[in-house]
Amino acid sequence: MNLIDCVYRNARLYPDETAFVEVRPVSKVKLRRSWKEFNEQTNRLASELIRRGIKKGDRVLLLGRNSMDWLVAYFGIAKTGAWVTPLNFRFTSEDIEFCANTAEPAAFLFDAEFMPVVEPIKDKLSSVKLYVSMGDERLEGAEMMKGLIEGGSPDFIGAVPKDEDEIGLYFTSGTTGKPKPILLLHKNFFGTAVNEVTNLLLTKGDTLLQIPPLYHVAMGHLLGSMLMAAKTVLLTEQVTAHSILDTIDQERLTRVFLLVPWGLDILEALDKGAIKKEAYHLDQLRIIEMGAQPIPTSLVKRWKEYFPHMRFHNTYGLSETAGPGTIHCSDEAKIGAIGKPGLLWDGRIVDQNDNDVPAGGVGEIIVKGMGVMKEYYRNPEMTAVTMLGGWLHTGDLGRVDEEGFFYLVDRKKDLVISGGENIFPVEVEEVIQRHPKVRDVAVIGTPDARLGETVTAVIEPVAGEILTEEEMKRFCDENLPRYKRPRRIIFDAVPRSSTGKLEKPKLREKYGQSPSA
Repeated sequence: MNLIDCVYRNARLYPDETAFVEVRPVSKVKLRRSWKEFNEQTNRLASELIRRGIKKGDRVLLLGRNSMDWLVAYFGIAKTGAWVTPLNFRFTSEDIEFCANTAEPAAFLFDAEFMPVVEPIKDKLSSVKLYVSMGDERLEGAEMMKGLIEGGSPDFIGAVPKDEDEIGLYFTSGTTGKPKPILLLHKNFFGTAVNEVTNLLLTKGDTLLQIPPLYHVAMGHLLGSMLMAAKTVLLTEQVTAHSILDTIDQERLTRVFLLVPWGLDILEALDKGAIKKEAYHLDQLRIIEMGAQPIPTSLVKRWKEYFPHMRFHNTYGLSETAGPGTIHCSDEAKIGAIGKPGLLWDGRIVDQNDNDVPAGGVGEIIVKGMGVMKEYYRNPEMTAVTMLGGWLHTGDLGRVDEEGFFYLVDRKKDLVISGGENIFPVEVEEVIQRHPKVRDVAVIGTPDARLGETVTAVIEPVAGEILTEEEMKRFCDENLPRYKRPRRIIFDAVPRSSTGKLEKPKLREKYGQSPSA
């Protein structure tokens, strides 16, 4: 059984039930597809791609924002047996060229808005034989996906994938260097879907609001809904506190995955009275999922004050583990924990020699399970180092308590060593985040002639609030030990990727000099 089987099964058992909804708050448009319609559209696209020479094992680039077309393209490509190769819509022409040189794609499907980054490098993408534009705009040198779907066969049955067959070649966002190519199998994503269902105890009635970008393995949240034949709603065009709550209200959704910035937006709007929770029907919303970074405990506590009936779920995963649910936590007595390994997973905290670290000690999180990638594509050396001893070494630092709950401490590369002391930025961020005037914060290490590195806090104040360096220093003096206190406090916007992760390399590049330099 795999997710392609799920599409066929859902179309057969629930043909007229809603599979996907695309909500566009700005243009006031809603697109709906039943399972029968979705299956037929993906069949039609697959049949025409195959007729144009796309075959099992080919790579097909997919570039676009969340949309119904994106989903149809993804599963249409997968039904040919080709490897879907989703690209970050923030990638530059140079990034896309790098990915194409690695993947050697046979075709490229993209939204028309991205033609300006595709056109300059088309001559360099020698392996691409077919360009297809999604949406309604006709582009020179590209066929329209709409035309392919209209001409294809609704009854076409494409490749019948096996568990060990490849489904996707995913590239990391590239915030720490060149994007890494991660090769995932059908069984990896099916394991993610199973984990999503079992971790959250989902039923067919649990409908999802999907906001994070689909090019990322955060798509795993959607896969759990597919496995249950439940409705998924895509929120596109504009993501605001109002559009999130309004969509949940209008579609009567029961669960949503929120990145930290969106959670903060909602809380800030509620605090200021810009939105009123009574204006939305939210009684049916029972599950709030968060992940992609350590979740501030202050955020969780504030959320529960407004919405005590909602169950808060913290989820941890990586691109290399096919997304969310590798480690998860729904126990609200353990706020701050990322939880315990999911149903199809095991996890450990180890030292640099892969020996288990005692409870409470900090070490690297390593995991083993059904979702672990096949490899870093065409990079056996990196694969061997990452998969040492059959365990995936995540590069994340964590600890485990006496009850077996895992806590995310920080990324190895983000560790600050100041005057010989190891300082985990997440611990400092957690404290600073408690200040009522702080909207977001990122802590980095910057060079210091005497200490080697010094703790630097980049703070984004709540809009409309006046926050001074003296005020923040007093707060840190009262709440942090001396060696952890930021010696530099900078007020600036805190950059985050489209998947919500702090983009600390950008801050290190911007502020990676001593104040006197």
